[in-house]
Amino acid sequence: MAAAPIREGALVLADGSVFEGELIGAETDVASGEVVFNTVLSGYQEVITDPSYAGQIITFTAAHIGNYGVNATDAESRAAFCRGVVVRDLARRPSNHRAEGDLDAHLRHLGVPGIAGVDTRRLTRRIRDVGAIPGAFGSLAADALADAAAAEPGTDGIDLVAQVTIPENYLIEPTTAATRDIVALDFGMKRNIGRHLAALGRVHVVRADTAIEEILARSPDGVFLSNGPGDPETVPYAVETIRRLVGTVPVFGICLGHQLLGRAMGGETVKLPFGHHGGNHPVKDLETNRIEITSQNHNFAVSADSVSGVATMTHVNLNDGVCEGLRVDGERAFSVQHHPEANPGPHDSRHLFARFARMMDGEGGEA
Repeated sequence: MAAAPIREGALVLADGSVFEGELIGAETDVASGEVVFNTVLSGYQEVITDPSYAGQIITFTAAHIGNYGVNATDAESRAAFCRGVVVRDLARRPSNHRAEGDLDAHLRHLGVPGIAGVDTRRLTRRIRDVGAIPGAFGSLAADALADAAAAEPGTDGIDLVAQVTIPENYLIEPTTAATRDIVALDFGMKRNIGRHLAALGRVHVVRADTAIEEILARSPDGVFLSNGPGDPETVPYAVETIRRLVGTVPVFGICLGHQLLGRAMGGETVKLPFGHHGGNHPVKDLETNRIEITSQNHNFAVSADSVSGVATMTHVNLNDGVCEGLRVDGERAFSVQHHPEANPGPHDSRHLFARFARMMDGEGGEA
């Protein structure tokens, strides 16, 4: 069978930087978004289907992507919400006993365009210098791509949660004998989070804009605040709901859920230069002095000083000192910025789900 023709293209950043390559995935003249980089060596399918990447173009820093293929089990959501992917070398012939297809075909299936053959080392260095930056790639001329990049708003000030939250509420039955009832607010929740929560009890997954009256009508033993994309300042409806939930039921938040809990407690959130995206971030638990290797995906963070006197910082990122966890003083509420449910890993922080279970059982939330 004849090889598919090469589709030449380019990626142009808003600062005018040009990166040539070969177009892959879904066909499009131009795709634009906020360009970020992710440092994982495996888990590319989970990254691409993580709703937290809504509005963004994902650059993989690992040189070889797609080598073990894709399969239905590893998808983290019902669709892909990222704007595109950038890779150095795309594996054309995956080799793994779990593989059900190749990454290029999967991108076409998801409707996600991509570009391969890019000097991702140079691109990553540029993002580290200037921060996450709008960009555009496709088959158009460089000046047209530059115009598209300049017109791209990025993720600041845009309610991306409204784009990724579930269209309808649904129920996840427990996978153990646990009888707890948990309400999970879906801001873009990953499927693996649902699997972990289902081990704790029955999980009622509800839309991000669900009213507190509807949440409490389900008589939950606890409320979970999920991960999700974008700027937490653009989700004031969730912040108000969380503010009213704290002190009423146990609350556990991850990633965006952590940021929203911080804002609900009167705190501020700030945008990081290029965020944390990867599976190898060292985080220190300040209450146990344990260091855990964590999975991360976020561009915004809670300012720990802004919640002083209301909440206590429990975890810190050892790379840059960013707040990685909070415990609301005197209340049954805590959160972490990293992903304890990480799929495929690391799994160092999984114990936090057990902490949530103890909190729901009235046994305290100690680590």
